[in-house]
Amino acid sequence: MKNTFGSLAGCRLLAGCLLLAGGLSHAQTPVAAPPESLVVEGAPGIPENVAEAVRRYGEYRSAAFLDWHPAERSLLISTRFAETPQLHLVGAPGAARRQLTFYRDAVRVGRFHPDGGDYIVFSKDTGGGEWYQLYRYDTATGNVTLLTDGKSRNTLGPFSSRGDRVAYTSTRRTGKDTDLWVVNPANPTSDRLLTPLTGGGWEPLDWSPDDSKILLLESVSINESYLWLVDTTTGEKTAFTPRDAKDKVSYAQAQFSKDGKGLYVTTDRDSEFLRLAYVSLGSKEHTYLTSDIHWDVDVFDLSSDGTHIAFATNENGLSVLYDFLTKSRAAKKVAGVPAGVIDALRWHTNSRDLAFTLTNAQSPGDAYSLDASTGKIERWTESEAAVSTKDFRLPELVNWKSFDGKTISGFLYRPPAKFTGKRPVVIDIHGGPEAQSRPDFLGRLNYYLNELGIALIEPNVRGSTGYGKAFSLLDNGLQREDSYKDINALFDWIATQPDLDATRIGVMGGSYGGHMTLAVSAFYSARIRCSVEIVGMSNLVTFLEHTEGYRRDLRRAEYGDERDPKMRAFLERIAPMNNIEKIKKPMLVIAGKNDPRVPESESSQMVAALRRQGTPVWYVLGKDEGHGFQKQPNRDYAAYVTLEFLQQYLVE
Repeated sequence: MKNTFGSLAGCRLLAGCLLLAGGLSHAQTPVAAPPESLVVEGAPGIPENVAEAVRRYGEYRSAAFLDWHPAERSLLISTRFAETPQLHLVGAPGAARRQLTFYRDAVRVGRFHPDGGDYIVFSKDTGGGEWYQLYRYDTATGNVTLLTDGKSRNTLGPFSSRGDRVAYTSTRRTGKDTDLWVVNPANPTSDRLLTPLTGGGWEPLDWSPDDSKILLLESVSINESYLWLVDTTTGEKTAFTPRDAKDKVSYAQAQFSKDGKGLYVTTDRDSEFLRLAYVSLGSKEHTYLTSDIHWDVDVFDLSSDGTHIAFATNENGLSVLYDFLTKSRAAKKVAGVPAGVIDALRWHTNSRDLAFTLTNAQSPGDAYSLDASTGKIERWTESEAAVSTKDFRLPELVNWKSFDGKTISGFLYRPPAKFTGKRPVVIDIHGGPEAQSRPDFLGRLNYYLNELGIALIEPNVRGSTGYGKAFSLLDNGLQREDSYKDINALFDWIATQPDLDATRIGVMGGSYGGHMTLAVSAFYSARIRCSVEIVGMSNLVTFLEHTEGYRRDLRRAEYGDERDPKMRAFLERIAPMNNIEKIKKPMLVIAGKNDPRVPESESSQMVAALRRQGTPVWYVLGKDEGHGFQKQPNRDYAAYVTLEFLQQYLVE
């Protein structure tokens, strides 16, 4: 997880604001009140003028493409105009965004009914708990109908080829197993359990052209997954990929070919990277289509007429868009796409227009389209920001050698040249760990680059994706400490840089990045000034025992099975919670009360232990938030507290 709350900041802003206030003391300066939904402990009041200066860097929108209207050339997007992102409709490139949903909680997922677009199916949770419910939004009236039970966790899957049913997974039966369900959204009483399943790693990917089969993905880990075919009449499932392969294989995406005789998939079978491949349904023979591209194929979509596949590769963090012709099996790069990170590729039903989301260091994310017949690129949205983004810092790809000689890389954002002398550094560690820091929009983090002269490094330690499956496996199980050592090696590298100050380093991260932050704070306390830990795990044993049941086995595949005595002893030994006495430097902890992934207890037990031993600790708890703050007032105030924290402990 990257940039969960946004900006960190420091003392220059505070000093400047106090001077502007006529030399008033901190106590005399008007204080910004935290939202009622936040519990703030240990932190001082935040001067209102400081908050106002930082708030501008958090006032920006982003637009995420969700779907094409099937009968019109218009886009469904998710963007924020109030506190949280909601569904909006955009009728043409550059046209106004018409808001459709108006909830306090975010709406980030939605799909048009493919037969005419008379309704949208969307999902939404409450208070960040991730117990998503499915709803039908009628486009003519704006009426909303609940489609699921209101209690279980439900995740939206694909519409059938005829458009009369949608597949989805639900924990309704047991509370932890994600079974396969089918419903006609126009008739909620048609809802039925199609196939009971065991475990939480199931996802419906596609329906066959005749709707007789549903293609189902079973994920065991990021490096091991299997494809199944489910009979849509009987619910019987049949394994399509073998479980007895010598090496573990991952299938990330899959779609039926237009004629229904095969599948297009992305897989790392016989490769370090995810390649696009065609798999015959009869022989199951794999024909690899992108073997000359030595990077992961991140995302792809097959056009409605079956003639084009659009796909994007991840090449050192940047996306490259390709148009692949299924008849000639020739791929060509698409020219004119701005540099950045591409997501959510989807063809219009006309098989000519392709839409996608693109984000980069100078754009918080917008919807674009490609006309495949002419090569024309159009930008549909231009998300506003209170601060001009055109001069925001671009990253530099850097590399360093770790303890065992392996090369680790990351992105370094250097402050503007107006800042002289050695600069303080914040190391921002991504979550996952099956994820990757990429050169996308930094949000509030641009504040301390541009205004305070703090350098930012986003490392991709071992275990990160994007560099081949062998690299992604290097932190699994008993190798967990090796990823901590990659950060220690980064400290050594910082010390060799003439413009970076190795005596002023702060570490931050969210989710697994929060766990890494805690581990570094314990085992390398002497090398940092302070740390900011966000929704992270303080003990992988207690985390595995208390994370929601539908995801527990998936996490055991990465961290190890805490029920095994040897693994449990190892995880207990390396737990930051069990090395609390080694944490000497001040820490800011941010958590969500309703977090289903990393329970709030992982944060509260760390805070309590730090208080007992006298280590300075500030705590921000969102009572209406889950795994990362979603509501704008909460995000803003967490950013203000982070500013004050770094002002006291890093920059000065």
